[in-house]
Amino acid sequence: MDIRIGVTDNPREIALQLADDVDRDALKAQIDAALAGGEGTLWLTDDKGKDVAVSAARIAYVELGPEGSNPIGFG
Repeated sequence: MDIRIGVTDNPREIALQLADDVDRDALKAQIDAALAGGEGTLWLTDDKGKDVAVSAARIAYVELGPEGSNPIGFG
């Protein structure tokens, strides 16, 4: 699953490819909790095992790609 996170005061977004077996509802709940608190850190692990931390106070938006879409070729 693809996820993109916009960070305030930064023109570039954070783009990650998460493992295919990530529970979408649990991920949404984790994002909601980070945004509701406004403080703390949102930790995510990409499909290669790399951990990424984003300050919850700096998150402008989060975009989740559709489940199970791994485009192949020029499609």
